[in-house]
Amino acid sequence: MGIAGERQSGAYADWSAADMTLVDAIATRRRRAGHAVLVGIAGAQGSGKTTLVRRLAEQLEQRGLPTAVLSLDDFYLTKAERAGLAQSVHPLCVTRGVPGTHDLRLLETALDALLGDGPTVTLPSFDKASDDRGEPRSVAPPFEVILLEGWCIGAKPQDWDALNEPINALERDEDPDGVWRRWANDQLAGGYATLFARLDLRIFLKAPDFAVVETWRAEQEAALADRAMDRTSLGRFVAHYQRISCAMLAQAPAELVVALDAQRNPEVRPTSS
Repeated sequence: MGIAGERQSGAYADWSAADMTLVDAIATRRRRAGHAVLVGIAGAQGSGKTTLVRRLAEQLEQRGLPTAVLSLDDFYLTKAERAGLAQSVHPLCVTRGVPGTHDLRLLETALDALLGDGPTVTLPSFDKASDDRGEPRSVAPPFEVILLEGWCIGAKPQDWDALNEPINALERDEDPDGVWRRWANDQLAGGYATLFARLDLRIFLKAPDFAVVETWRAEQEAALADRAMDRTSLGRFVAHYQRISCAMLAQAPAELVVALDAQRNPEVRPTSS
């Protein structure tokens, strides 16, 4: 497949051919749309979304398509706001990541500005070390492509009956009545569905199974040195995302799927979605 691909927190195979396929698809969608397009890129923790998006942005720019990059992570609710949800909804809401822990109104406002041709847009950032908002950044429209990456981009709500049985020990022990998982599912059916309906193209980095996700995330944590979670804490953290991640693996919510093996070797597959 040509030159060796970029490496980040683990071994990456050569992605050059996969990158070209994805860039071609995005450029084609922009040309056919006749206006700036919003592209969603999803994938489980540690699948390489951030690295991929950075490369795609660089290659799109080289093709004369000014590109803005957004991460769903940067739109987490503040620590104080999530603490409020922990009091009013369920204690598990304090942990960032699941649907309902993002400021969708702020994200929608940012997308409106980025897809327009107005003045400089100020975007939030999130500092995972402090688990709270960080310093904002500014970008200057107009853009031809907006890349929005996030682990649950495009995820769909599950049928009500599918929520009855806990999927792991976290749900069994800390959400025995299903309040938290039903709340998150309702969020997917509401504001998140509205957000995802705006996407012009969806790309999904598909892990071979959920078991590898904790390993990938552990590789990321290893780079954090003294801030890294121990394996027990990491397992509990990743368990928050297992239900939705497994549903996405079972039925990829995207037009283009990049199937990954355990070493993140890619194979791009179109879907019928």
